[in-house]
Amino acid sequence: MISIRKADERGHFNLGWLDTHHTFSFDRYYDPDYMGFRSLRVINEDRVHPGRGFPTHSHRDMEIITYILAGALEHRDSMGNSSIIRPGDVQRMSAGTGVSHSEANPSQSEPVHLLQIWILPEQKGLNTSYEQKFFADDLKRDKLALVASRDGHDGSVTVHQDVSLYASLLDDGKEVAYELKPKRYAWLQVAKGAVAVNGMNLEQGDGAAISAETDLRISGRAASEILLFDLA
Repeated sequence: MISIRKADERGHFNLGWLDTHHTFSFDRYYDPDYMGFRSLRVINEDRVHPGRGFPTHSHRDMEIITYILAGALEHRDSMGNSSIIRPGDVQRMSAGTGVSHSEANPSQSEPVHLLQIWILPEQKGLNTSYEQKFFADDLKRDKLALVASRDGHDGSVTVHQDVSLYASLLDDGKEVAYELKPKRYAWLQVAKGAVAVNGMNLEQGDGAAISAETDLRISGRAASEILLFDLA
């Protein structure tokens, strides 16, 4: 079964400096039908104006992944980490026992476009930790590249949950296949472009909850960027 979450049905707020869409309930947006999917709790698509950002704020007991689509984001946290995140980078922060951080667009002329993803950890009270890795376009071009996993295999960042996250850059007309094992679930998020999954069309910003499916075939209907979550 494939259930599509249309982009224009998401929660949306334009705060001037921030234009944000919420796939699932978040902050001031509440929809009891979209509280998350399996351990996937948040997918926010954010566009942050030049020179603006999120002031220091705190999290705990959450696995937070930041994925940049265009521009750059400056990160600082209470663990002492300071970095610039750009397209190709995958940042993972385990909030665990509690961490404070800030995120800002360091450019004075270009906006930053990103996805922020929250995953519920397998247990509370984990040690806080941070990881950032770069995945070149060649690794993702017309194939699924593992960028996050429970054990950090194949060079992926480590997420403290039974989840595997894949990224792909699909050219128009190209296809990738994925075998979803029994009792596993998937979420497909279209970050850019347009794709079809098992014959069902999705556009930029759409997501799809997938269950009771074995073979997934995802084809580009335009130059596209996708994220595929394999979830317990």
